[in-house]
Amino acid sequence: MIDVLVVDDDFRVAEINAKYVGKVPGFRVAARAHNAAQALASVQRGTIDLVLLDHYLPDQTGLELVHRMREQGHGTDVIMITAAGDVTTVQTAMRLGALHYLVKPFTFAALRTRLDSYAALRRTVDRVGGHGIAGQEQVDRIFSALRTTPAPASPGLPTGHSEPTTDLICRVLHHAGHPLSAHEVAAETGLSRSTAQRYLRHLEQAGRLRLTLRYGDTGRPEHRYAWVAP
Repeated sequence: MIDVLVVDDDFRVAEINAKYVGKVPGFRVAARAHNAAQALASVQRGTIDLVLLDHYLPDQTGLELVHRMREQGHGTDVIMITAAGDVTTVQTAMRLGALHYLVKPFTFAALRTRLDSYAALRRTVDRVGGHGIAGQEQVDRIFSALRTTPAPASPGLPTGHSEPTTDLICRVLHHAGHPLSAHEVAAETGLSRSTAQRYLRHLEQAGRLRLTLRYGDTGRPEHRYAWVAP
């Protein structure tokens, strides 16, 4: 079994990520941490194989934590799972040895793809010989094990719907933290209200959004949509 440390300052998100990990064969959650100090203590105990690491932590950034881990000689593998999408952060993560970088919000399929490729990497290294000497063929095999082909986030989109627009609406609702109307989604995304309503209806029917009704003093109730964690 591959022992995983889930690090996220949001207790709810950490729980969701932990449940995702538990659904992937060969992986188990060994610990959770909600700040860098807790995470480092778990790594120092020497029982963690892989860290799923958020960048935005209350006491240090995730990348600062990875830097401290490397300074202390901990080669524990890291996959970044964060809303930080700026190129500088991504490049720094690569230079510090992060094996994958997954941007929130993401689907279970996207995380599973990364975990499966990580498991393949470990198997490949074991077959090549662990700490032995590898030739070019073996080196190529090790590097190719990390290549992934992420599953599409929204398979089976209706005619006239695009993946980028679907992702845009999902990001707006995910980060809002509370239900939004079609008018509010349109304002946030720059889409027309009718287009926003069309996408919201599809996402609600697909189970990715939750529909609630807000009643005013008069007239029809307002439809409001909230993000539902996959």
